[in-house]
Amino acid sequence: MTLNRMEELKCDGTERITVDYVKGILQPTPTCDNWDQIWDFQARPDDLLICTYPKAGTTWTQEIVDFILNDGDVGRTQRAPTHVRFPFIEWVIPSIGSGLEQANAMPSPRTLKTHLPFQLLPPSFLEKNCKIIYVARNPKDNLVSYYHFHRMNKALPAPGTWEEYFESFLTGKVCWGSWHDHVKGWWEARDQHRILYLFYEDLKMKPKHEIRKLGEFIGKKLDDNVLDKIAYHTSFDVMKQNPMANYSTVPTEVMDHSVSPFMRKGAVGDWRNHFTVAQNERFDEDYQRKMAGTSLTFHFQF
Repeated sequence: MTLNRMEELKCDGTERITVDYVKGILQPTPTCDNWDQIWDFQARPDDLLICTYPKAGTTWTQEIVDFILNDGDVGRTQRAPTHVRFPFIEWVIPSIGSGLEQANAMPSPRTLKTHLPFQLLPPSFLEKNCKIIYVARNPKDNLVSYYHFHRMNKALPAPGTWEEYFESFLTGKVCWGSWHDHVKGWWEARDQHRILYLFYEDLKMKPKHEIRKLGEFIGKKLDDNVLDKIAYHTSFDVMKQNPMANYSTVPTEVMDHSVSPFMRKGAVGDWRNHFTVAQNERFDEDYQRKMAGTSLTFHFQF
């Protein structure tokens, strides 16, 4: 381990996973230890991959996609928890298992998940011309959500104080690296590959429109009844009560929902309840500098 962080990782009184770097991107150590196998992962042409920066609407998108693939059948989408239905290819947790092994054992067609930045995506996904769905969330809300996720998820480093985590996020010293580089890397790749690039805020503002777009990309035509059903069952309030989607089946020693629920608010603009005026000014300056030259735009509130 190149980072001397064992004491820091225990600062909240619990044993936390250690971290290291893969090609300059911070990752949980088990991912680093298995990196060669992850990089050599063999995609199949009919794989469907969902990719996001952490806490950018991943589980929400997975649930929508599963409903689309199952024509709105609620029973089918509740056949297993999210992390079983969608192998997380770079994730290894001893008490849960290896996403890589899970994916390799899954029959086709597979629906898979990753948080990897574009430059770390296993090459076979592009070689096999797989369909990839990418979802981006405005960085202020993404930061807040990721902070609370770190607090409850012992498979990630302890976040430290809000002020400390704010600095870590700005400098990209968090697992899966810089938000700015992540969203820009996938944005720049979208025209060269089969990538559907969506925005969390659009999914919140016009869910049925975005669900229909997802259906078209996947190759499923959705009638209005199925569309209404999917929009309802993938709404935040319904998913929050669904044990197959809210991660309540994960052992408490990994995710402690009493610290912060996995599905916390799902709102746009919650950052205003966390950022100080000075932090907001600093964030905006940093954002303008790092996002200069890109056509990407985000909604920070409604």
